[in-house]
Amino acid sequence: MRFIFLFISAFVFGQQTKNVDFTSVSAHLNLNPNEKSISGLVNYTFKVLKEVDTIRLDAQNMEFFEVKLNKKKIAFLNSGKQLLIVYPFKKGKNAITFEYKAIPKQALYFVGSIEADDLQIWTQGQGRYTSHWFPSFDDVNEKLIFNLSVGFDSDYKVVANGVLKKKISTNQSTTWQYQMQKPMSSYLLMLAIGKFEKQRQFSKTKIPLDLYIGNKELSHFEPTYRYSKTVFDFLEKEIGYKYPWKVYKQVPVRDFLYAGMENTSATLFATRYVVDSTGFEDRNFTNVDAHELAHQWFGDLVTATSGKHHWLQEGFATYYALLAEKNIFGEDYFYSKMYESIQQIKFASRMDSIPILNEKASSLSYYQKGAWALFSIHQAIGDKAFKKVIKNYLNKYAFKNVTTADFLSEVKKVSDFDTQLFSKVWLESTIVNTNIVNDLLNQNKSSKLLLEIDKMKSKPLIEKMDFFKQILQSDQYHFVKEHVVNQLRNENFEAKKELLQMALNTKNVQVRQMVAYALPKIPEEFRLDYETLLDDKSYQTQEIALLYLWRNFPKQRITYLNKAKNWIGFNDLNLRTLWLSLAIMTPQYEGDKKVIIDELISMSSERFEATTRQNALEYLIGFQLINDEVLINLVKATTHHTWQFSKFGRDTIRTLLKNKEQKDAFIRILPSLNEKEQIQLNRLLN
Repeated sequence: MRFIFLFISAFVFGQQTKNVDFTSVSAHLNLNPNEKSISGLVNYTFKVLKEVDTIRLDAQNMEFFEVKLNKKKIAFLNSGKQLLIVYPFKKGKNAITFEYKAIPKQALYFVGSIEADDLQIWTQGQGRYTSHWFPSFDDVNEKLIFNLSVGFDSDYKVVANGVLKKKISTNQSTTWQYQMQKPMSSYLLMLAIGKFEKQRQFSKTKIPLDLYIGNKELSHFEPTYRYSKTVFDFLEKEIGYKYPWKVYKQVPVRDFLYAGMENTSATLFATRYVVDSTGFEDRNFTNVDAHELAHQWFGDLVTATSGKHHWLQEGFATYYALLAEKNIFGEDYFYSKMYESIQQIKFASRMDSIPILNEKASSLSYYQKGAWALFSIHQAIGDKAFKKVIKNYLNKYAFKNVTTADFLSEVKKVSDFDTQLFSKVWLESTIVNTNIVNDLLNQNKSSKLLLEIDKMKSKPLIEKMDFFKQILQSDQYHFVKEHVVNQLRNENFEAKKELLQMALNTKNVQVRQMVAYALPKIPEEFRLDYETLLDDKSYQTQEIALLYLWRNFPKQRITYLNKAKNWIGFNDLNLRTLWLSLAIMTPQYEGDKKVIIDELISMSSERFEATTRQNALEYLIGFQLINDEVLINLVKATTHHTWQFSKFGRDTIRTLLKNKEQKDAFIRILPSLNEKEQIQLNRLLN
């Protein structure tokens, strides 16, 4: 039976894409946080262009009820992966309606709980995953208009694609009705539900910009969204094509799988970018903000036909994000980022034999090398011609699917640029043409200096000392000075002491941070200088400085712990978890050790995000502070939806199981775990 389903599915797929045009879908959805389920009533409209005998929708592990064709009940097949309707379809308009229910294993995530007052529900459909929570189309070439109506508890806000047309409240429930006006691919469908607050701004072209934030993080709103409107206004003007949707929304969600995701008209992003003014120095949202916004044109408006052409989305978004940052932070920033990325590309090219025009290309190729490819075209044909190419390209292929050839044909129309040579150099080869790269980098004074510093790597410090002093005492861009400090890592301390002092004296947070990282072993004579790093307005600098000082100067540990006692850090509590760990490891510290240990153990629980939990577990296990609660929290990590955290949990348990006492402890806690956790632990035990 399974073979028959696969055969029908493959046949129908090819038949349907040519002969059937799905135009719109409307759905009313309900979500059950206790069951972690979704159910709904769905109505698809479509045109049959040529007679077919089967229509299919991608639907992973769903139940279907009341399936109707043009309001009449009809027989259907449910393969577990697709809903198939076998019927002699004639030319003309049709509608399919049905009810469904699913408990998705992926793509729809329930984070936190109502009881803990931290429930969030959100989706991540990029790739072929939306069909796990909504019956739809895994094929990115099938575009249609989506309209979602979602019912949920009135204490929460619901966000979906498109314009909010209506809110209807009854008792404790509210129905949110969202409408799109233009077609889009299913992987760009989204939902986000949580206790958010919203502030609305407007672009210069009067597009509503709805900026959401958790209701407990309102004080972080300004630093988080500091440049959002600036980025929007710049990109709309730079791209030269009016923002293609009626509204733009941005929502930070807990334990998101990536930095951000460009769902049509609504970006979801990780809460690690929700920062205060100090956190802004180390991990601000600006680049992610600009990258995901650029995708509203490159990816959402025009969508690559397949993974082979994925650079048309990621390379474009990466490049335009850098142009937006260049507008804010300056040309030196832009060129330093281009320099940084090409070094990564060169290093990867030693082992990476898969070029950009391949579905199996690396993210580095799609994103960074794709951006470099665009940069090379932009510089070669000039700004005016490049903007004309982009405008023509978007106008011609709006709401359609594209290939690399489509884009390059637009380049050829406005210039005599050799697109064949370009493709061979940038898209079909993994070799980096150093001459082309250096010519582009030499256009900027800062990146030109970076190349000069690179050439000095093998020279003795004495030969480059004066040059380095000159840079550190100049008004050169901070990244150039960081590069100098980085090259001092393996030098003798006495030889580099003066340069390190100069670097600290720059008063630049980034340059001083590089000094913090460059000295894991701190000489006593440099202790007072290094201690000044503890006062820098940077949670990252404070974290590394506190750790290195604590390691190097045992007699000063109480002083350092007292100074950092009330530090919190980013929203992942990086400084607090470090402080708790160091306090536990300092015997002479007079605080209540049990209270401190209990707080660290609590940070390894489900009350916190994955990064906080992993940091706490690493410290607890490293210090051998292992009890049943710690082991239970470690097992819970193995069932987490982020692969990095779940892998950490599995790998750590495998290591602990080598110890018989720990193995017995894991067996002891088995009955206290839920079914999913027991399955994971039993796999590891066996």
